[in-house]
Amino acid sequence: MFGVFKNMFKLPDLRKKMLYTILIILVFRIGSTIPVPFVRLDAINRIMLSHNDFFSYIDAFTGGAFSKVTVFSMSISPYITASIVIQLLTFGIPALERIAREGAEGQKKLNKATRYFTVVLGLVQSISFWFLLRGGNSVFRERVLAYIGGFSGFFAAVVIVSVFTAGSALVMWLGERINEKGIGNGISVVLFAGILARGPSAAGALWKMLFDNTAQAILAVLLVVAFVLITAFTVFMTNAERKIPIQYAQRVVGRKMYGGQNSHIPVKVNMAGVMPIIFASSFLAFFSLIKTWVDHDEKMWIGKMLGVLEFGKPLHSILYFLLIIGLNYFYISVQYNPIEIANNLRKNNGTIPGIRPGVQTSEFLSKVISKVTLIGAFFLAFIALLPTVIGVFTHVNISLGGTTILIVIGVALDTMKQIESMMMMKQYKGFLE
Repeated sequence: MFGVFKNMFKLPDLRKKMLYTILIILVFRIGSTIPVPFVRLDAINRIMLSHNDFFSYIDAFTGGAFSKVTVFSMSISPYITASIVIQLLTFGIPALERIAREGAEGQKKLNKATRYFTVVLGLVQSISFWFLLRGGNSVFRERVLAYIGGFSGFFAAVVIVSVFTAGSALVMWLGERINEKGIGNGISVVLFAGILARGPSAAGALWKMLFDNTAQAILAVLLVVAFVLITAFTVFMTNAERKIPIQYAQRVVGRKMYGGQNSHIPVKVNMAGVMPIIFASSFLAFFSLIKTWVDHDEKMWIGKMLGVLEFGKPLHSILYFLLIIGLNYFYISVQYNPIEIANNLRKNNGTIPGIRPGVQTSEFLSKVISKVTLIGAFFLAFIALLPTVIGVFTHVNISLGGTTILIVIGVALDTMKQIESMMMMKQYKGFLE
């Protein structure tokens, strides 16, 4: 293994990309420790304790930056939401669909629209966070602002909202720099770095449980065993795919003969990755945020509705489950168009053994993709709801446990594959061997 890492740094291009990625991650982690002005952390801790499950869920995505109210408290959440919304609009609005079909130029336009929308969403989320801070008496006025009088609260609001918005835009820029000059998907790498930053604290909590009492020690061992099993299962499902065999007929072009070989169409079980989970959690988080903003009576209809939609409640889990399955089907429908695939196969003299070209091929592809998508959707729902189920039986808050494993494994495998391909091009032994 050490020889493999040594060979990685022998390649100048790969070495530059790796060092550049590490530098970006370092900048991200530094920004995650710089506090926002005019915020009282003691009051933030009280808010976190009053909504422990919900805010722990959000805090896991930001690598602890949310609970510390730092510059990168919004992390990549605005960018992910903006990306999903733009994809949804592309699927439903003909003008955006035409832009998406323009190839590289169209993708540049969509990326530009995503950037602008990210800033807008970052501003909206920052204002929402400001109301949350103000409602929890988490904002104070410094003596240096005393001369402003009644406008000191407004000045603090402008500063806090501006810092949060700028932080979300800067995280987006860091992710794009990784895409351009680093290794891996930039946004995924940033999310990966934030999740791993919480690893030492989680390990410390487990270590403390081992020496607390016998019951806690047994529970800690069971959690470690469950972690290993879930990791192995997630790796298996992430790499799993359904291979649809393809045969190409021989054809003569001039004096040369082409075709005649066998191939396959890979349909990955977890093609959508973690995006359905993130979007579903972001959508349901809106109801939890409303509860923190609005003063309501639990006996009134709005109080009852917000109460049953709290994080961890049965109705919340059911809606979470259904949203993940629906969004997974949507993502796969965008990635795979059976009619288009069938037409491309016919143009290239390709057929599926035992299936006639044309309509029958598209129907067969639709059935296969639908079955694989269902398996992938249930897998994602299982991973997403696993922390809630474990918390009910063990009374241990592991917040985003299953989803963090899915993100870490997905990013690690994707990055290793990129390193593998670059090393194979230079005739080195592969990273995975």
